[in-house]
Amino acid sequence: MVLLSGGLDSYTAAAVAKRDGFTLHALSINYGQRHVRELDASRAVAAALGVEQHLELALDLSQIGGSSLTSAALDVPKDSIFDQAASDHQPIVIPNTYVPARNTIFLSMALGWAEVLGAADLVIGVNALDYSGYPDCRPEFIQAFEQLARVATRAGVEGRPLTIHTPLISLSKADIIRLGLSLGLDYGLTHSCYDPPPSGRPCGHCDSCLLRAAGFADAGATDPLVGVPG
Repeated sequence: MVLLSGGLDSYTAAAVAKRDGFTLHALSINYGQRHVRELDASRAVAAALGVEQHLELALDLSQIGGSSLTSAALDVPKDSIFDQAASDHQPIVIPNTYVPARNTIFLSMALGWAEVLGAADLVIGVNALDYSGYPDCRPEFIQAFEQLARVATRAGVEGRPLTIHTPLISLSKADIIRLGLSLGLDYGLTHSCYDPPPSGRPCGHCDSCLLRAAGFADAGATDPLVGVPG
């Protein structure tokens, strides 16, 4: 069971699972995100991976709001991430691109489908090394959710606990890109931008675009979505 957003990280995490011999069932979620373009990417990525089944579920978190990714009333931060990351002595401020409880909700949805399928392994492309500030991308969260799954599901109670795999959690963005390229991944299929214009092209200025650009530059590779080195 793979949570597949259509972004660079989830694509790479799924490819690692495939390399390791897992049959993939992919779950993508339309949650009212500003960058709904990523769902098109998730379909392309799922096809490239040859997943057994790709399920798309809708859960409109824009009705809750609280994030610039789900609320038109909030602007997506631009050209800000490295200024904040460079402030070594300042506490990390969780950016407004954080979607309240998103990974808790998504993992819960994946957990339900995993039980139906009898899947004992769940893969998510969270990463805690590169700056994000998201509390639900940390190892502590994954460990806590894994424990929750043991007591909250029939499978767990019956002695068939779910394992959550986070193959990218301690890798830099450059390391993730190098790994994906070594697996032959086409990152031109992916979408990372939080605030794409109507054309769907990356804005080049949001946190996600900046992290992606820095990752390709550090990896010494060319981003196929940009078409220029780094």
